[in-house]
Amino acid sequence: MHQTHIPDWAKQRVIERRGKAHIFADMEPARTALVVVDLQNGFMMEGVAHSLIKGAHEIVPNVNKLAASLRAAGGVVVWIRNTATEESLKSWSIAYEKLANPVRAKKRMESLKPGSIGHQVWAGMDVQPDDLIVDKTRFSAFIQGSSNIEAVLRGRGVDTVLITGTSTSVCCESTARDAAMRNFQTIMVSDGLAAGTDEEHNAALLNFYLTFGDVMTTDEAIGYLQVNAKASAARA
Repeated sequence: MHQTHIPDWAKQRVIERRGKAHIFADMEPARTALVVVDLQNGFMMEGVAHSLIKGAHEIVPNVNKLAASLRAAGGVVVWIRNTATEESLKSWSIAYEKLANPVRAKKRMESLKPGSIGHQVWAGMDVQPDDLIVDKTRFSAFIQGSSNIEAVLRGRGVDTVLITGTSTSVCCESTARDAAMRNFQTIMVSDGLAAGTDEEHNAALLNFYLTFGDVMTTDEAIGYLQVNAKASAARA
């Protein structure tokens, strides 16, 4: 698992700007969604993955633990599947034709095609019947035209999202930033995320924490959810 490091100067800047280290510690569990990004065979299964993130296996227990805690507290879990379609070949042609060589682009299409083994959520993930599954066609799930996740979450009264999955510095950071831009309280869960290297992981978390939202560990997020769930029950 990554060795997450956010320097003291960054923590101090956040506290000076926001008044506290975790501005979203008061998240309401019933209005919170765990968004699990791209924990699919296409990123985790050797021989199938077009972009293998080896460290993604290590975060599985934390993601499952957080999912169970949020369900128990009244929140919702959303599994995001990175999806390659013929339409996205045209509408996102730069990514396929210029930002990847032809061999890699073809492998990505094969790996993330709906119905393929690569498109499936990793078998180790604890997907429950009441969870939601949303397909996206861009790095970010929240950018216009990528998925219907915003409408789905708004329909459930969700105003806070916890971001986990892979890769920290690509699809997870893109999804988190756009969620913040769409006015969701957004938290990246540091030990529920995986990237290619510690450096990529930490750079993404640092940038996000300084400006866009919050960063918590799995245990921190669970702790706040449990405390807030008890407070909500006491008020009811």
